[in-house]
Amino acid sequence: MRLLRLLKIIFVVLRFGLDEFLLAHRSTRWLLAPLNLLLFFRNTSAPRAERLRLALESLGPIFVKFGQMLSTRRDLMPADIADELAKLQDQVPPFPSSQAVALLELTYKKKLAEVFRSFDETPIASASVAQVHFAVLPDGREVAVKILRPGIEYIIAHDVALLDICAGLMERWWEDGKRLKPKLVVAEFEKYLRDELDLMREAACASQLKRNFANSNLLTVPEVYWDWCTGEVMVMERMYGIPISQVDALRAAGMNISKLAENGVQIFYMQVFRDGFFHADMHPGNVQVAADGRYIALDFGIMGTLTDTDKHYLAQNFIAFFQRDYKRVAEVHIESGWAPKDTRVDELESAIRSVCEPIFDKPLREVSFGRVLLRLFQTSRRFGIQVQPQLVLLQKTLLNVEGLGLQLDPELDLWKTAKPWLERWMSEQVGWRGFLKTLKDETPFYATLLPQLPRLIFERLNENPGARVEAVLRELVEQQQQRNQWLMLIAISLWVALGALLLPWFRHL
Repeated sequence: MRLLRLLKIIFVVLRFGLDEFLLAHRSTRWLLAPLNLLLFFRNTSAPRAERLRLALESLGPIFVKFGQMLSTRRDLMPADIADELAKLQDQVPPFPSSQAVALLELTYKKKLAEVFRSFDETPIASASVAQVHFAVLPDGREVAVKILRPGIEYIIAHDVALLDICAGLMERWWEDGKRLKPKLVVAEFEKYLRDELDLMREAACASQLKRNFANSNLLTVPEVYWDWCTGEVMVMERMYGIPISQVDALRAAGMNISKLAENGVQIFYMQVFRDGFFHADMHPGNVQVAADGRYIALDFGIMGTLTDTDKHYLAQNFIAFFQRDYKRVAEVHIESGWAPKDTRVDELESAIRSVCEPIFDKPLREVSFGRVLLRLFQTSRRFGIQVQPQLVLLQKTLLNVEGLGLQLDPELDLWKTAKPWLERWMSEQVGWRGFLKTLKDETPFYATLLPQLPRLIFERLNENPGARVEAVLRELVEQQQQRNQWLMLIAISLWVALGALLLPWFRHL
């Protein structure tokens, strides 16, 4: 079976002339001409990127999904290939309804009629990993049921193994192979697929996003019905909305298109900068608009997260960027470990300036921050900068959001819309709000520690029965003095902050 699949891959590679990627090396380039003469079925007239897209489409859904993932790795892929692969659409024929019913009955160990009041056997959506059916629970709640494709784990393992073989050949024989590291790209792709195969994980992500936007007038997320969820089946609230790409239908429904575009940008920045947890697959197929104007988020298989450390370095990058302090941007890249420690600051500063400086001469509405981030990633290649996966997801999502926003409203000023959130976030990270937030976060620790001090002192004394009590007490006194100094510094800072807040009030008295 694997041999037949490998033979098909080889045939498709030869048919679309993709062997030029492998034979582009100086030592093997001479083979291309005779192959073009001998293989009459070859199609080499189209550009290489288009031929790669057609080849992936002909190899099936897993390869299509791989191409979609490659299109997001613009830090690795040449621009022509990334642009072409972005056109891939994952329109996969559904698997038979009889298999869906059998899988559900096996999962619940009941007849389908005992689980659902009704179940629509015609799928509403079908993708490479799962498909979705509408149903009604016994209590009358309308739901969407997401079901993994039967045997998908074997198919994925099978195709990923073959992808890894192809990646190994590319890494060995393609001139750019070692730099682009295709085997690592395949390994990253396999990780994404494994995450998507666990529908309990996806359900948990949906639940977290819904909690983050509880009572929001901007975004709604379907409720997860946990009693019906397993690793292979996810049951959630059925949502009614208009796809975000159907602009004419949105206008006909009386939606304020400009406001809708602004809300989309705000939702993105709230997810990233407020929560550090964001939907990383916001293409038009996963976004709808409810009747009340709120966005509806769907499909939570790919979610991005940012740690406090990521936020800290991103805050410094943003501040330095808006101050046009490119030296500081370069220093932050090195301090964070994103760039090698031996990177010359002046050279990296010059490269960053060449990317960023031109945008300050344009109206802000003409500036795409996603494209700026993309060019920074591309520039970083020659400095050996290892692009962090979470930042790649952030860049991909930002490009999606910008595309959606500008599709709705070409006059959308992304900077004006995002500025309030960015300013507040940076203040929370590095300003006095950040100080108060840190103090608030640490308060439970100190509140727990203080009542334990007598016991800790007693245990410390007993740990050193042979030591002089005076020496132990002296050490504890020194530690207490250090704590007192910190508490005094905190108290002074609080008084300064309080004074700054009350000064305008006293001036009005």
